[in-house]
Amino acid sequence: MHCSQKLDSRPYVGRTVVVSSRKLIRDIHNKMGQVDLQEKIILTPRKKTAKSTIISIERRRAEAPEENGVDGSKVFVAGGPHKGIVIQKDALAAIPDNSPPKLTLEFRVFLVSSATNEHSQESRTLWFWFKDGLFHTEEACSAQEFFKDLVSPVDFPRDYVGFIKKIMKLMQTKYPQIQKVEVELRHLEPVERSSFLVPRYGYLLLNIGIEQASQEMVDYESDNLIEVTEAIVLEIIESSFPNPISVSQIANQTRSDPRKIVELLTSLQNKRRVKTIGGDNFTRMTKNEDNIKVVRQMPRIIRSQQPTVAIITAKYCEKLAVDAMIDDLETFVRFNTVGESNVYSLGTIGNHRVVATKLPSVGNTREAMIVAGNTTTRLLGTFQAVEHVFLVGVAGGVPHYTDSQRHIRLGDVVVSAPIQDKRFIYMYCEEKRKQNLNNSNSQMEENVEIETKTWCPPDLQLQDIAENIRHQDNSVYISHFHRGLEILSDQDISFLRPPPESDKLYMSIGGNDLIEVNHPTDRGNEIRTGATPRLHLGPIGCGYIVSRNDILRQEISYTHGILAYDSEFDQVLESIYGNRKDNYVVIRGISDYVDGTGGRGKEWQAYASLVASSVMKAMILELPNPVQD
Repeated sequence: MHCSQKLDSRPYVGRTVVVSSRKLIRDIHNKMGQVDLQEKIILTPRKKTAKSTIISIERRRAEAPEENGVDGSKVFVAGGPHKGIVIQKDALAAIPDNSPPKLTLEFRVFLVSSATNEHSQESRTLWFWFKDGLFHTEEACSAQEFFKDLVSPVDFPRDYVGFIKKIMKLMQTKYPQIQKVEVELRHLEPVERSSFLVPRYGYLLLNIGIEQASQEMVDYESDNLIEVTEAIVLEIIESSFPNPISVSQIANQTRSDPRKIVELLTSLQNKRRVKTIGGDNFTRMTKNEDNIKVVRQMPRIIRSQQPTVAIITAKYCEKLAVDAMIDDLETFVRFNTVGESNVYSLGTIGNHRVVATKLPSVGNTREAMIVAGNTTTRLLGTFQAVEHVFLVGVAGGVPHYTDSQRHIRLGDVVVSAPIQDKRFIYMYCEEKRKQNLNNSNSQMEENVEIETKTWCPPDLQLQDIAENIRHQDNSVYISHFHRGLEILSDQDISFLRPPPESDKLYMSIGGNDLIEVNHPTDRGNEIRTGATPRLHLGPIGCGYIVSRNDILRQEISYTHGILAYDSEFDQVLESIYGNRKDNYVVIRGISDYVDGTGGRGKEWQAYASLVASSVMKAMILELPNPVQD
């Protein structure tokens, strides 16, 4: 539980050193001391069936074969450059060990038979045990770096023997902290062909194990024009909402012929998706258009009806999801064709009067930052009785590739809260100096210095409520989700949970190389599937530099305990602080594994928005009733 005492709420500006994984591995080596030359890397078969094989590769002081009760003819002791490697061919030679593995990683390889040209899949699972004396973060870093070295496309072994040999050599020469690795090789159903979508612009996906596999680089960041579609135009209009946007602005953003934009807008108008404002400007049409009041300025609200809870969203689907949680909803829009427009939805949640708004734009451009801050300031200036502020929407989760208990899945929810010795709930990161990190995922060999700014509310009442909800059954907020789903059923956006197979997890292994890995699971347990979102509490981060670099983002998460990243709400937090609001919280539904902007697909954004809004409603219902004057 967090303590709800008054704390120093001033934002803290500082610098942080992000320790690179490579540097951490070197530090672990120094920590472990010199390698024991008497230790051997011993391979022992554990179990074999028609479709799977399990072997154990363990580090230990080897005894003579006859002392270990094993026929010497069943033991191969390598020499020369492979001295120190021992192959035991008898499964009975394994020393019993019932201790559970610390971490696990699973991925697939795609194989082609040279005889039949048949494509087949093989699942390969690695279980890790470590020597004593390592912290959990050191174990996780060691397992991930070991895996990256193992699957490096430069020298990935193309056959079974080479794969096992590389594991043994890595344990022997580079990772003395790893005590044991067990490997399961499991044959899967044959496939007609191996085909994958490139998961992110400018990236490739390795189909590891296919002879002469195509590893084609798709460069979407070139000057090639992307064909503009109705979906792209609608997305631009939704992002700008409530600000109207002109044909020329859309044409400039898409680098398209204005005549093509007019054609697409006409089609969207016929489908009642958009409408004109002031001639050449367009905005989004909503399903409850008749309930929206267009005003020049907000009508006066009597004191007893003033909202005490403010909700801030950035995406159109987030605003729809939040509105579905509000009873007695009444929406006011003030359109400006020059300057900023505003949308305010007022109503009740339980005994609390609430107001919800949508930022017209958010992101890392100077203009977007200024607009986000100004919109927040105007909201809190218009509704001065607000005591609690909720930032609700989507973000990118930080995956934990090796630990199922710490792993965050698509559809989960992160509530911003301090953890352990981290006295902040939100962190903004930017590069201290040019370090060639903007457009590269190249492996960080040394530490990186980052400028940071952190925020923490002086009162952690909202975080305490979230902690209580986390320890309850998730039905506390799932019931609100299902009610919201009914309300939103007639929208032209689907808020249903996407199919589980669309929750794909990729690991950056350096440069532009990504590998798809399975979600972690405890040994012997099923991978978590189905409509079972989990609630997590921890810090949330943002920053252009981290949204562009997968490896840096992961390293910062290890250093500071960041659970999710969103698309830069630092100016919103700054405005909340400037308006002296003591209770605020960021609630993010996880829609991708980057920063929530959909760089690897936007399929989960609507669902994640609705789950986050459901958690928000559950929290508001737990607030004490407002004091009546």
